[in-house]
Amino acid sequence: MKHPVDVHVGKRIRQRRWMVGMTQQQLAEQVGIKFQQIQKYETGMNRVSASRLWDIAESLTVPVAFFFEGISDTADTGDANSAASSVVPGDILADKEALELVRSYYAIPENQRRRLFELARVLSEVA
Repeated sequence: MKHPVDVHVGKRIRQRRWMVGMTQQQLAEQVGIKFQQIQKYETGMNRVSASRLWDIAESLTVPVAFFFEGISDTADTGDANSAASSVVPGDILADKEALELVRSYYAIPENQRRRLFELARVLSEVA
């Protein structure tokens, strides 16, 4: 049986990999393993060792803590999606359109991105 923490960490690996536009094969090559192992990590089928998680974090340019963000809110229930679902239905970063939007957002120069963010915030308050 999959452990909820392993599933959560795997989802965070997948989300970050998609965010940076990296394939499973590319991540596997950087980490020095086969892409099938990345698949198993991302589904929570295999547990990621501390040293491997360190390598993955280095490859995806995030701190190791990134993979555990949001887990403390859900540790009691065992549902790694419950914290996010209270604000946003489902796993928003699993949606390819949402990921494309985030990638596009971060491709915008910072000063323009701040303006766009402010506009989106104002529009969401009016809606």
